[in-house]
Amino acid sequence: MILDGLVRRPARGTPAGPTNAVTLDAVGLTGVVQSGETAAMKLAAVNRCLEVLSDSMGKMPSYAMVRTTRERVYPPVLELLNLRPNEAMTPFIRRKMLEINRLTRGNAYEWVIRDPISMAPVELIPLPAELVSPWQDTTGRVWYDVTHPYNGGRMRLPSEDVLHYKGYTRDGLHCISVLQRAAQVIGAGLSAQEYQGSYYANGGQPSGVLSTEADLGGYVKDRSGKNTGVLKKDALRKEWERIHVGPDKAYKIAIMDHGLTYTPISATMADAKYVENHDVTVLDICNFFGVPAYKVNAGKQSYSSNEQNAIEYVVGTLQPTINQYEQEQTWKLLLPHQREAGLELHLNMMVELRGDFASRANWYRTMTEIGAYSVNDVLTHEDMPNVPGGESRKASLNYVPLEDWKELSKQRSGGGM
Repeated sequence: MILDGLVRRPARGTPAGPTNAVTLDAVGLTGVVQSGETAAMKLAAVNRCLEVLSDSMGKMPSYAMVRTTRERVYPPVLELLNLRPNEAMTPFIRRKMLEINRLTRGNAYEWVIRDPISMAPVELIPLPAELVSPWQDTTGRVWYDVTHPYNGGRMRLPSEDVLHYKGYTRDGLHCISVLQRAAQVIGAGLSAQEYQGSYYANGGQPSGVLSTEADLGGYVKDRSGKNTGVLKKDALRKEWERIHVGPDKAYKIAIMDHGLTYTPISATMADAKYVENHDVTVLDICNFFGVPAYKVNAGKQSYSSNEQNAIEYVVGTLQPTINQYEQEQTWKLLLPHQREAGLELHLNMMVELRGDFASRANWYRTMTEIGAYSVNDVLTHEDMPNVPGGESRKASLNYVPLEDWKELSKQRSGGGM
C-alpha cells in the first residue's frame, strides 16, 4: 500500500489553503472521536444497525455498463473494486469501512492512487474521516487536507483524487453523522443500560431508608470511650451494606435491632417500565439509521411483513446511499474517454434482494415468461456459468394484442369461427 505519499509536502502550485484552517492534533482528535463512537456502540441497537448497514454495502459487488445499451463491460478499475483495492484490504472490508465512517463520522474518504502516465486508478485507500479536512478555494475548487495518523504530516489532495461519500449535509461538503443526530436518544439508551447494570450489580434490591427512634447523632466511640471520628449514621449504613448489598447477598434475611425499621423507597423495574422504555429507545435508534426493527431482533416478528420490510429497506435506506457511491465512483474512477463512451459504475443490489429459494424461483419464472430474462440472465444473477443456447428469450402466445386476437383465433381454430 502506498502510504508514504501521506507525508509528502504539498505539490507546487497548490493553494495555501483557508486562512482560518485549524491545525489538527491527529492523535488527540482521533481519541475523542473514537471514544464517542465506542461508547455509542456499547448500545446493542446502535452496534447492530452499524453492522447491518455496513455489511449490506460491503457485500455488493461493482459492475460497469454502457448507459445507452445497458451492455455490461469490464474496465480495469473493476479489479480494484471487486478483487483487491489495496494491499491491506479485501473489497468487502473496504466497502464496510467506508460505510462505517460515513455513518459514524458523517464522511467517508478514499484516496485514489493513479498511474502517473495513464492517470488510471491503481489503488484505493480509505482514509480515517477525522484526519481529512475538505475546503474550497476562492474559485470554488474543492481540496482535501490529509493528516497522517501517526506522525502528523500533512498533504493536500485535489478533489479528483478523493472519493467523498457523504452523510446528512447542508452545504454539500461538510456532513453530520447519524450518531450526532441521534445523540440524545443514544444517550438515554446508555443511561438506561447503565441503570440496568447497576440494578443487577446490587442484587436487584431497591434502596431504602433505615429509621429508628434512637438518637444517632454524634460519633462512634471505641471501647475505651475515645471518639473514633466515624459518624454513627455512617457506621450503621456501612454495616448494613456489608451484610445486605451485592449480588451474592440478595434475599438474605435482615435482622433489625436497636429499634431499626427498613423502608424501601425506590421504584422497581416493573414500576419504572424499563422494558417498555427500552423498546422505544431501540425503535428510535432504528428510525435514525433507517433499519427495520426485525433486523435488530426487536419489534413484532412476521415473515410476510419482514419480507416487505426487507424490500423497503433496500429501496428506502440502501438505494439512496448506493446511488451516491455509484455517481461518485463513475465521475472519479472512470477516465474521461470512458465516461464519454457512456460507461457507468454500479453496485449490484441483487445480492441484497435475494430472498428464499421459492421467492427467487417465482421471480425468475415471471421474468423469463415475459421475455425480460433469458436463461443465462438467471444464471448470471445466481453466479453460475452460462449454458449453450441460454441467451435466447422466450415469450408466451397466450396473451396477444386485442387488434390481432380475431385473426389469431381463426388460425388456432383451423380457419373457422
